[in-house]
Amino acid sequence: MNDQELQQWIERVSLAFFGRPFLHRASFNSRLRTTGGRYFTKSHNIEISPHQLAVHGAEETEAIIKHELCHYHLHLQRKGYQHRDADFKRLLVEVGATRHCRPLPGARRSLPVKYLLLCTACGMNYPRKRRADPHKYACGRCRGRLKLLQVQQPELESNRAPG
Repeated sequence: MNDQELQQWIERVSLAFFGRPFLHRASFNSRLRTTGGRYFTKSHNIEISPHQLAVHGAEETEAIIKHELCHYHLHLQRKGYQHRDADFKRLLVEVGATRHCRPLPGARRSLPVKYLLLCTACGMNYPRKRRADPHKYACGRCRGRLKLLQVQQPELESNRAPG
């Protein structure tokens, strides 16, 4: 599928599910890996990840298109178009769009937890990816003092030296 076919697809989905035309540009962006698509508020253009189409198929990609069209139409109507807005959430349900796209296989995952802030009073723990000064913070539950611990990461078999 090329950009022209994607443009026609988005125009059809817009008329069928929203009753409004899509009047801007749609294109594929192969650099999109952790997100299924993007809506640009300044240009009103939409970009879709071709990897989602290749891996998860047309049905999942259409749900992503509906999601981006929710941003598009609500923004042009000057309604709440952001993920946190009630208008956006309501329209997602009405048109059958997804809130999040399915992850691609091999996509980059978040960094592993390396540190732990532990409350000395109540035992509440706060996982951290980066080092933090425990004296700057207090426990959110009991306002107790925190202690910084380094988490031991299990080694992978492939990283070990032969022995």
